[in-house]
Amino acid sequence: MTYNAWLRLFAFACSTAIMVLSLPPARAQENRQGTVVTLDGLQSRAPATWAEERPTSDTRVAQFRLEPVNDDKDKAEVVVFYFKGQGGSANDNVKRWKGMFRPPEGKKIDDVARVDKLKVGKVPVTYVDISGTYLSRLRPFDPNSEIRPFPNHRMIGVVFESEKGPYFIRLLGPENTVENYKKGFDDWLKGFK
Repeated sequence: MTYNAWLRLFAFACSTAIMVLSLPPARAQENRQGTVVTLDGLQSRAPATWAEERPTSDTRVAQFRLEPVNDDKDKAEVVVFYFKGQGGSANDNVKRWKGMFRPPEGKKIDDVARVDKLKVGKVPVTYVDISGTYLSRLRPFDPNSEIRPFPNHRMIGVVFESEKGPYFIRLLGPENTVENYKKGFDDWLKGFK
């Protein structure tokens, strides 16, 4: 190849790179689609801003990382759990989830926890929204495990009582970050068909 041919090839590569790099970030996001999650044959597409991760245990059906917003330093996560028909009743889980939080000083846990019953299609759903200091256990089901407090955190917990369920869905992270992703989470939940 001659020097001029190499020069034209180099110029073409540079101009292509400049065109791609000059596209606005929002336009690049438009073409990206989120992951489809399936629960008992019902499907819903997760928002494209959720980064799918490999589940870290056999009880996790799906797991997503959500980038922090504003001044939050920690990421949030969305996890779908399945315990093969086990895992306790909706009321048992509401009680357990409330126990994972310490309310702000001067408040009771019921002041900072809202519980709603709704339906997604024909599936009964219990929807819990809790905020305060998240009390993370190194080993979640070991009552003697070390507890690490995370102030200003929020969790939206869902008991999805489908035919072969229940599935347990959790959006957990810093309050601002969870608030940022809440609408997408709610739309994804309601989208299961």
